[in-house]
Amino acid sequence: MSDTRKTQTRRTGAEQLPLQFDYAAASGRDDLLVSERLAAAVSLIDSWPDWPAPVVVLTGPPGSGKSHLAQIFRELSGATDIDARAGSGSQQIAIDHSVVIEDADRAGFDEVELFHVINNVRQHGRSLLITARSFPPSWNVELPDLRSRLKAAMVVEIGPPDEALLAQVIVKLFADRQLYIDDKIVSYIVQRMERSFSTAQDVVDRIDRLALARRTKITRALVSEVLETIEEFERQE
Repeated sequence: MSDTRKTQTRRTGAEQLPLQFDYAAASGRDDLLVSERLAAAVSLIDSWPDWPAPVVVLTGPPGSGKSHLAQIFRELSGATDIDARAGSGSQQIAIDHSVVIEDADRAGFDEVELFHVINNVRQHGRSLLITARSFPPSWNVELPDLRSRLKAAMVVEIGPPDEALLAQVIVKLFADRQLYIDDKIVSYIVQRMERSFSTAQDVVDRIDRLALARRTKITRALVSEVLETIEEFERQE
């Protein structure tokens, strides 16, 4: 499928945004873009079950690959997602399986529940992978025993992308939508956008939707229009 994909929606006005489609990002081990900033985290996940600590915390900005690595860990270990809230059954699950908690600093957790989850993981030879945007000391944990357990966890940071990695990410995001973009356009995007994974996701989504709305190819002019719209919005905030 080319970047001139058509939509079933008819244009009734000058320009009409298409329906929002869900795109399944390729999340297998072979689909992972391994850069220098991601290498330590990838190496750790690949080394399971020979981890230096039973609890690992992956930190990094939105879109940095934390969820992708968590999925690879699930496939390697048979790990189960848990919520770590009172009454959720998380403590028992952590006895029988390795477990994953995603976005711990945003989704929240019950401190007593997480404390017992970590204890069960340690006592029964399981592993716990936690993903978060921030480091554990900033989570404002009040329970001293939980603070102690989190200090003993291995923390691996995924840093912001450089230009080379950002270009790879953009190519992958378009490829997830079955779009294959000229390298010159990719370079043009990278040089003019904020250097972050979340911005890359937003830019690709806006470009794809606008191209669908206009039933046109993804050109430098269209990309420039999207980037200018984002810049204008940011200036107004």
